[in-house]
Amino acid sequence: MVETQKKGLARRRLLAAAAGTAVGSGAVTGFPTLWAQNIRNVVLRQFGTGVSNQNAIAEKCKEDLGITLQMTALDSDAVTQRAVTQPNSYDIADIEYWICKKVFPAGVLQPMDTSKVRLFDKIVPIFTTGKLTPTSTVAQGTAPNTVSFVDGAGSVRFSPTPTQWFTMIPTIYNADTLGIRPDLVGRPITNWKDIMDPAFRGKTSILNIPSIGIMDAAMICESAGVIRYGDKGNMTRAEIDTTINFLIEAKRAGQFRAFWKTFDESVNLMASGEVVIQSMWSPAVTAVRSRGIPCVYQPLAEGYRAWGGGLALAKHLRGIQLDAAYEYINWYLSGWVGAYLNRQGYYSAVLETARQHMSADEWGYWMEGKPAQGEIKNPQGQVMERAGAVRDGGSFEQRMGAVACWNAVMDEDRYMVQKWNQFIAS
Repeated sequence: MVETQKKGLARRRLLAAAAGTAVGSGAVTGFPTLWAQNIRNVVLRQFGTGVSNQNAIAEKCKEDLGITLQMTALDSDAVTQRAVTQPNSYDIADIEYWICKKVFPAGVLQPMDTSKVRLFDKIVPIFTTGKLTPTSTVAQGTAPNTVSFVDGAGSVRFSPTPTQWFTMIPTIYNADTLGIRPDLVGRPITNWKDIMDPAFRGKTSILNIPSIGIMDAAMICESAGVIRYGDKGNMTRAEIDTTINFLIEAKRAGQFRAFWKTFDESVNLMASGEVVIQSMWSPAVTAVRSRGIPCVYQPLAEGYRAWGGGLALAKHLRGIQLDAAYEYINWYLSGWVGAYLNRQGYYSAVLETARQHMSADEWGYWMEGKPAQGEIKNPQGQVMERAGAVRDGGSFEQRMGAVACWNAVMDEDRYMVQKWNQFIAS
C-alpha cells in the first residue's frame, strides 16, 4: 500500500512538472496526451458565495483546461450548512476562512498536499504567516493562517505552524470598510462610529451574516467608545451582550433602514439612496459607481475589517478527479483569474501572475494607488473610472496593512449567533 501511494504521488508530481512551463500563459499544457484527454472530460461541482463563483471563470477554465465547472452560488450561511450536511453534493468548496474554521473539523474536506501546488511559495504571506510583512501584527479574528494548515494528510486539527498539508488554497480577499454616498451624507466620514450619527437615522444598514456583522459591530462599538475588547475576534459573553445591546438600542431608535445579506441587496440600497452609509463590499461600491451614481469606499481611522476565501477539496475526490482539481487550482493561481478578480476591486493570492495579465495602468490603479492614466474598465469592459481617479484607500500595502480584524468564529460562536438573531428579530 505504501509503495502504491508513493508511485501515485510521483506520477502526479511528474505531471505537474510537465505542465509547469505554461503556467504564466493561462492555458496549462504539456500533459501526456491520454491524461490530458481524460482531464478534458472531468466535471467538477463547485459551490460557494457569489463573490467568486462567477460564470466567466468557469468559461475560461473550460477554454484553457477543458474541465467543466458546475458552479452554484449561495449566501454564507447556506454555504456553511451545505458543506457539512451535503458533502457528496460538491467536489470543490469555495469557502471563506471563518467558514473553514467551522467546516474543516467536520471531516468533510481533505487536506491539500502543498507540493502539488506549483505557485505555493508565491502566495501572499497573510495566508501562511498571518503577516503582510515580517514586521506586521497578526490581526484579531479568524486570521487565515490560523486555519490554513493541519497536522497531517488525514488530520482535521489545525496546526499553529506551517506544515505540508493545507486546508484551502486562497483565491480572493479584501479589506472592507463602510460605503457612503458622498452626495447625500453631507459631511466627511472618518470613523466607524459615524454610521451611528443620528443625522443618518433610517438611512444606514449593516450586513446580516453573524460572523461578519459582529465584526462590523465591534469596529463601531470600539470607535464609539462603548467598549474596549480584549480580543474583538473572540469576545466573552459579557462583551457579546454589550455589543448586541448597543445594536438593539440603535435599532429601536430607528437608526437602521435594513440588514442585507447579498451583494445585490447592498447595491440596490445604496444606488436607490434609501441608504447613505452602510457595511459594504468593494465590488458593490464599484457596481454603484458603474451606474453613474457617486459612491465611496471610505477609509476609516480605526482601519479595515478583512476577509478571505479559498478553494477546498471534498474528501471523496480521488483519481483523475483529484488530479483535475489540483490542475484547476494551479490554473486559478496562474494569473488570468487573479487579474479578473483584481479588476473588480478584490485581491488575488498570487500577485505576480495576476500582474502579467493586467496593463501597467490597471496595475497602477488597482494595486499601487496611482492615479489612472486612462479609462479603468471592469472585467465586462464597462468604464468604471476616468483618467486621474485614485482607488479608495490607496495601494494594496496601505489597505491590507491597515487591517484591524478578520471575520471571526469565536469560542462563544453559538451564543453570539443566538444573540445576533435576537437583535435582528427585535
